[in-house]
Amino acid sequence: MKQVFLVKHSKGAIGLRLFGLGPNFKPTKGLFKLQQFLHRNAFWAKDRKTSDLRKCLANSDVVISIWSGNNPVGFGRALSDGIYRGVLWDIVIDQNHQGKGYGKMIVKNLLESKKIKSTKKIYLMTTSKKLFYSQIDFKEVSSQNLLVREI
Repeated sequence: MKQVFLVKHSKGAIGLRLFGLGPNFKPTKGLFKLQQFLHRNAFWAKDRKTSDLRKCLANSDVVISIWSGNNPVGFGRALSDGIYRGVLWDIVIDQNHQGKGYGKMIVKNLLESKKIKSTKKIYLMTTSKKLFYSQIDFKEVSSQNLLVREI
């Protein structure tokens, strides 16, 4: 069985974004592997380009990934103003690694990060994992409406 590594990336995930670093700061073509991982495991992230992922990571406050050997098996990121509002984004676990606690590890590490831990309200959106998030204290809000503007 391959060793599993949780990586708490620096703000903007510089090593992953610019050098393709994976666990233990080793070059692994990490950005390309992240793109392929998202393509295989998240219908809403299927066609993300590495250039767009590079920009996305650069603008993220917190980035967490989980690796099995040199391959990503979990990913999540967060944005926050550090006091009032934060959002968890792109929390994805490889289909073959679900049920091992990796999703909870990612969410826990995002929520405990310096930028997020004192934020009063944390938002997230999900299409099919409402039950999972309700197990870790997220509640459905019916008093607000989700509005989207797409370009």
